[in-house]
Amino acid sequence: MRFNRFAAVAAGIVVSTVVLAGCSGGDADAGNGGDGGDDPIKVVVLGGMGAEGILADNATTSVTAALASVDAINDDGGVLGREVEITHLEDNADPTVAVTKLREYIATEGAPALVMNSGPSTITEAMLPILTQNKIVSFNIGPTTTSGDPSVNPYSFNLSASVPDYLGSFVAEMEDRGYEDVAILHGSSAYGELFGSLGETTFTDAGFTVTGNEGFDNAALDMTAQLSALQQGDPDVLVLDAYGAPLGYVLQSLEKLGWDVPVMGNSSVAATGLIATPAPDGVLGTDQVKNLTMQVYSSTQYNPDDTKVNDAVERMLAAGDIKSSLILAYNYDSMFLFKAAAEKAGGLDDPDAIVKALIDPDVQKSAGTAILSLYAFTDDSYSPHVSPDQFSFIPPGELVNGQFQP
Repeated sequence: MRFNRFAAVAAGIVVSTVVLAGCSGGDADAGNGGDGGDDPIKVVVLGGMGAEGILADNATTSVTAALASVDAINDDGGVLGREVEITHLEDNADPTVAVTKLREYIATEGAPALVMNSGPSTITEAMLPILTQNKIVSFNIGPTTTSGDPSVNPYSFNLSASVPDYLGSFVAEMEDRGYEDVAILHGSSAYGELFGSLGETTFTDAGFTVTGNEGFDNAALDMTAQLSALQQGDPDVLVLDAYGAPLGYVLQSLEKLGWDVPVMGNSSVAATGLIATPAPDGVLGTDQVKNLTMQVYSSTQYNPDDTKVNDAVERMLAAGDIKSSLILAYNYDSMFLFKAAAEKAGGLDDPDAIVKALIDPDVQKSAGTAILSLYAFTDDSYSPHVSPDQFSFIPPGELVNGQFQP
């Protein structure tokens, strides 16, 4: 049987948030399917498709992935034989809007069985107290410092890989290439600072010599000074964190210096549209990227033989738009994980049983996820533990339907 029903919350819903005080029981349970019989299982995805710029593109890809995930599961008979009904709550990438919409939904529809978000991390942070109070399982693509900590948020799972996982793939790739001396250049964002500090520790512990570690202000228009300082160390490779416009200034500064060094960009580099856009609007095909390879998930590079990922892309195209790379499509894996956990738990009425099932290695292996082949949640860390073989380092290329073309 094929189910294909997408729902939307009416914009006119206005309900007092005071109703939530007792939402962990009573009518709130109606939405999660505990006693729902054959009623649809209700799932919510938040996403700022109406935001501006890159946030809107990322949210659109994330929401589309969630819709496609539900479509795939419903095509396979639903969850425990029941249809899944998904509702998109437009949050405009605003935490206050996200909280208001989520509270309104719970007050009127009951607690959903699952909540997904589309980032940024400020949305996750704002929602978690409500989700924890109501014992609602959630998947986050914008992690916070506690969103994967079960001692703080026992029903929250991160889908985005951690900085240590990203760095682990750098170590494996640099060892394969035979590099010994490494320089690091990173931005001033919280992620960039963490990438720089952990990168130096990680690379040193792995036996590399870190010849320099420089940061730049994300508002700067020239990074020549930082690059010149790193050039003095004569490294074998430059490891780069840069996102958005700053990446363009880094590449211009490298060209200005005439520094002919291999550059390995992190996932922030790969997520910048400049890389996949030909000149004059971008740098694809220019000398500025001749030495650049960038970190992507294996699923983000097109492979005609990867039927699981290709099916995900086809379903996403049928459900909506793919406006950024598949690194923003984690939510496609959400319903596969949730279905496998629900089947293991034998029902939906006990969120603690769902959580217990989600950290079962056998459940994770059987889920059949596509964007990441294995999330490897553990009982003390509800965040992915992504092995280096799930990453690739590739040259810049055209981005088509969320995937870089070879």
